[in-house]
Amino acid sequence: MRAISFREPPTDSWGLRDIFRVGFSTAIRRAVVIGNGVAGAENQCIGLVRALGLSHRQTIYRVTRPRGGINKWLQWLPVSVHKKLDYAIKRICGDSQFQTIKANKVMSLPVEKNGSAGSAGLSHVLEAAAKKIATMAHETFKKDGPLLVVASGWDTISVASHIKRLAPEKVFVVQIQHPRSQLNRFNLVITPRHDYYPLTPEGQEQIPWFLRRWITPREPPDRHVVLTVGALHQADSTALQVAACAWHDELAPLLKPLLVVNIGGPTKHCQYGADLAKQLTASLKNVRWSFGSLRISFSRRTPQEVSEILEKEFSYHPKVYIWDGKDPNPHMGHLAWADAFIITADSVSMLSEACSTGKPVYVIGAERCTWKFADFHKSLQERGVVRPFTGKEDISERWSYPPLNDTAEASFRVIEALSEHGWRLEP
Repeated sequence: MRAISFREPPTDSWGLRDIFRVGFSTAIRRAVVIGNGVAGAENQCIGLVRALGLSHRQTIYRVTRPRGGINKWLQWLPVSVHKKLDYAIKRICGDSQFQTIKANKVMSLPVEKNGSAGSAGLSHVLEAAAKKIATMAHETFKKDGPLLVVASGWDTISVASHIKRLAPEKVFVVQIQHPRSQLNRFNLVITPRHDYYPLTPEGQEQIPWFLRRWITPREPPDRHVVLTVGALHQADSTALQVAACAWHDELAPLLKPLLVVNIGGPTKHCQYGADLAKQLTASLKNVRWSFGSLRISFSRRTPQEVSEILEKEFSYHPKVYIWDGKDPNPHMGHLAWADAFIITADSVSMLSEACSTGKPVYVIGAERCTWKFADFHKSLQERGVVRPFTGKEDISERWSYPPLNDTAEASFRVIEALSEHGWRLEP
């Protein structure tokens, strides 16, 4: 009897049978981060990718806007329209008065204390182009599987959604921070709960009726929206252990308790100036007896009038160190070694990081915040993760709370969504 022969399944160029190739292609092993040049937004993307175990296989892109001249008045335009208008203006008026960042300009990431280029583990950031990223996803799909795209910030919305339109079967797109409308442009949206404050009765009362249909969000979150308490970040336990080692020689010898003060800058819905700096200075003097060492850090947004008041008062005090803004940035070391924090109310990112440590966090200026940011501070206080800084505290007092764990919780939701999509994560 003749043996029955079966036709071999077709193979691809790597010699893998289709049944195995399909299983291979549905495993996500790489990620693309799309940022907007704002550290707080990009840090959220990188933190999520890190929590998913893909930081060793990530590529970082950035959406850049034209700079200089009239461009500072055009930031409200969609970035694609802004670039086209900038091009037209330069053709008419020439380049001399309308300088811009070139489309393929490569920008370095900040340098950490250990000398590595940025917490992202890469030395350069590339200009984001939706067509190029989508083409890369198509061309490498058989070999490397689908692509996880994580974006954050207003300027990244059009790029991320365009990538999904161009390669819907090859990418899984996560948009961090509320994209305002058409959430179905993304596979998953991750945003703080306070972004939905406009839908609460209190929020509705603050919106004129003729503006309500234009306020985002317009509908309650659906099943593909992940709500967090605060911002995502990279300050997980592993990162803090590494920072503790890196900053041991400088921070370990300091007298305890170590109090770290992080100062941001005023925003539209959390305004302050020299008045808050004077209040903070007086309150720090009042609690000086209760801490061993004090370290103060300013951000790029800190007004000069604020920093000058604190520097004048504390720069020559033996118990106080003020970071001068030069590398290396001690922020991660502070998170690892501090015994307590005082943070200005404007920074959701700095508060989210500090509240993930489980250490006492005091907030100054929360009463000055309005709109959804007031709701954010209300939620933190209700959870017991922060207390207002009044200048009557004993910094040596230890109090505990369930630390915020937004980044890890969001990563679990991403994995669940991938599973529902028929894909899996393979770090």
